[in-house]
Amino acid sequence: MHLKEEFIKRRQNLKQIVGHGVVLFMGNEESSINFKDNWYPFRQDSTFAYFFGLNHPDLLGVVDIDEDKEIIFGDNVSIDDIVFTGPLPLLEDEAAEVGVAKVAAASSVKDYISKAIAAGRKIHFIPPYRPEHSVFLASILGIPVEDVKGNYSVDLVKAIVQLRSIKSEYEIQEIEKAVNVTVSMHYKAMEMAEAGLVESDLYGAVTNVALAEGTATSFPVIMTINGHILHNHYRGNTLKSGDMVLCDCGAEISSNYVGDLTRTFPVDEKFTAKQKAVYDIVYDSYAKAVSELKPGVLFYDIHIAASVAIVEGLIGLGLMKGDPIKAVENGAHTLFFQCGLGHMMGLDVHDMENLGEQFVGYTDGFKQSKEFGFKSLRMGRELETGMVLTVEPGIYIIPELIKLRKSQNMYMDFVEYDNLEAYLDFGGIRIEDDFLITAEGSRLLGNKLPTTSQEIEAFRVSKKRL
Repeated sequence: MHLKEEFIKRRQNLKQIVGHGVVLFMGNEESSINFKDNWYPFRQDSTFAYFFGLNHPDLLGVVDIDEDKEIIFGDNVSIDDIVFTGPLPLLEDEAAEVGVAKVAAASSVKDYISKAIAAGRKIHFIPPYRPEHSVFLASILGIPVEDVKGNYSVDLVKAIVQLRSIKSEYEIQEIEKAVNVTVSMHYKAMEMAEAGLVESDLYGAVTNVALAEGTATSFPVIMTINGHILHNHYRGNTLKSGDMVLCDCGAEISSNYVGDLTRTFPVDEKFTAKQKAVYDIVYDSYAKAVSELKPGVLFYDIHIAASVAIVEGLIGLGLMKGDPIKAVENGAHTLFFQCGLGHMMGLDVHDMENLGEQFVGYTDGFKQSKEFGFKSLRMGRELETGMVLTVEPGIYIIPELIKLRKSQNMYMDFVEYDNLEAYLDFGGIRIEDDFLITAEGSRLLGNKLPTTSQEIEAFRVSKKRL
């Protein structure tokens, strides 16, 4: 399908699902760092990008379902702008490329929405995550800023989730491009890591791979020898013999589609015996989860299966005991696996997270748990053909958590706390890949990256890509 036709189809599908009213999509504005014209890198709102495809600031989109109109509100650049930007396409021409026939001045959107409100028509919008959007919506809706978030359209959110959850062929191709850049980022980290370098050396090199491809990172790169700190952005540690490096990174390409992969590898050419044993447990959990991926299965159940596999491995290592299934039922695995197994991915690295996990990852009355170790499971819903998601089990030895749970006499029937003393300085291991759910099961996205401990060690020795 031609890309123009894809955008037209997306908006037509939206109209059919929502049914009535006026849908307002707010594109993002430039955001200043420390003075007006020193901006953060611009990133378009993902929902606006999904339906309108234009990747520059100060645009709004309206899909008027009742009157069957689609309008992009914005302004062409002035000569003052062109001095700094060079000539840019006319907004009318850009709109035509995504199948929108009508363009109007940005200042006229308030009048359009005000007339719709006066006529008693429903205004649909998604929950704002930027303060300037909340202020704008308050001004045109005539309500206090603090009331804006409570007035978003649940019908619109559910419609967007329904549409964006299932990726088109074009989207899969773009995601795979981003994943392939991400693979190259990981190869760079595994290729150059050695004792004496600082985490920031690897961080800079990996980030440069994304930038050199004409893209950006999909989130700040995690590059750490302290893998048990789940979102560690400190990069000042020096790599030493015997350390492991956890690299969690992703590329975002010009279409805004992203990748997200994690590997944990030794600073030396090979893992220590202790590191390899734990790594292989994480890999077994990863392999179990991947084998379960298919339409109709609850991702929550796959998370449980992966957790049981971790417990089984830790029992073999002498760090846990008892019945693995009962251990997971009692939450004992959360001493080692505190986060969720994965999340959807697409235009966002945590796809559609701004719309609310209760709509994105949990549907049809299936509620997200508030319990430790489950409340960060972003995805629990039934898998469908066309979904793209991550699988990322891990084992994280967090001394503070272990000491706390031991002092609380928790999990005493399942955890060998005395044996854990020898692992308190172990760190953490995570393996993460991106998958497409297919009619038959699943497909790994992107080029092959070393995954097993044997593959990682073989690469560290030879430095030759698979």
